[in-house]
Amino acid sequence: MNLETAPSWPSIILAIILFGDVILSIRPAHFIEKCLTGVKFPRQWWWALIYIKCVAISGLIIGLWLPGIGIAALAGIVAYFFAAAFAHLKARFIGTEFWINCLGMLIFSIVALIVTLAV
Repeated sequence: MNLETAPSWPSIILAIILFGDVILSIRPAHFIEKCLTGVKFPRQWWWALIYIKCVAISGLIIGLWLPGIGIAALAGIVAYFFAAAFAHLKARFIGTEFWINCLGMLIFSIVALIVTLAV
């Protein structure tokens, strides 16, 4: 596997989406607040999710020049959204937020990782 020829577009698109998510999470949009409350995530820890996403974005961007870091960031993002999906299932909060936001991002991050590794 030659990481030097891995496509950069999956990481760029995912970084842009996560950046938008960070912006929406600073003063949580209604659907984000509903999601976090629905999975019973403590409000005093909401800031940690913003921090985690910023670290992930940084890893994706650095990964454009250092592919190993990008792969690690992609794997971490998959783990993050897998944990989010688990939290939704555990809390039995499986409405629209789960199907569109959580599973949508989990699927997109898995595809981004696979496309990056497949080349």
